[in-house]
Amino acid sequence: MNEDVKQKEARIKAAAARALAEAEARRAEPVAELPKELGGRDGPEPVRYGDWEKKGIAVDF
Repeated sequence: MNEDVKQKEARIKAAAARALAEAEARRAEPVAELPKELGGRDGPEPVRYGDWEKKGIAVDF
């Protein structure tokens, strides 16, 4: 039983190390600037921030 726990902890540590390496690689990549939408909404991107209404009116795509 103790050996199973050690193997499980080793798998978790390996997965955590892979996740940290992937996150570091993503942070190192340059962020692409989105083009300005013509006639679009002002303010933050609604898809990213979950703001689906404007002046009290719900917006659906």
